[in-house]
Amino acid sequence: MARENQPQFILEIVVLSAEGLETTASSFTLFSPRIRPFVAFTMVPPGPKKCRVYKTRVDDEGGTNPSWGDKFRIPLDATFLANRYSAIYLRLYTKRLIVGQVQLGWCQIPVYDIGSPPVGPVRYLSYRLRVRDGSRCHGIVNLAIKLESLASVAGQSVVASVGSPTNDTSRTVIGIPATLFTRMGECEGIMCVSSVTTS
Repeated sequence: MARENQPQFILEIVVLSAEGLETTASSFTLFSPRIRPFVAFTMVPPGPKKCRVYKTRVDDEGGTNPSWGDKFRIPLDATFLANRYSAIYLRLYTKRLIVGQVQLGWCQIPVYDIGSPPVGPVRYLSYRLRVRDGSRCHGIVNLAIKLESLASVAGQSVVASVGSPTNDTSRTVIGIPATLFTRMGECEGIMCVSSVTTS
């Protein structure tokens, strides 16, 4: 019998790029004359285990128009998809050599943008970034997401990709302020190995 909260789906997220990032005085120091952006995101609410933060590589060359192409495959259970308050909370930072990181903006990806079970096609989404108070700021982050079913065959879990590439969709949406999620600083930061598989 399947255990409760056992993952039933895989959410594939590819953090593609960002564009038009705003540079402020706090983004720079004497030793960091340019921005070095990276993206961190987490699932809200988190799973039954401790909250996990996924991070892309730092782009040292793209400046205000960085690109990553980092792929993450995240197990999800049906409870996450059924909860209308579920979301992906994404933050974009610049890394500084001396005094750490500075947040450039954030956005929230609501669960209804992910797609509905059992699976969905690849979705190319672009989100306007926001500052801490929820107002819009300069910059857009571009993602590709896909929901896949997790099938169990011969006692082993395998990913069954059912989405059709001919049904790919793309649209631009605006990240929604999420005042419910103000305690994200309590999440444990875990560096996820970034990889892009090729067929």
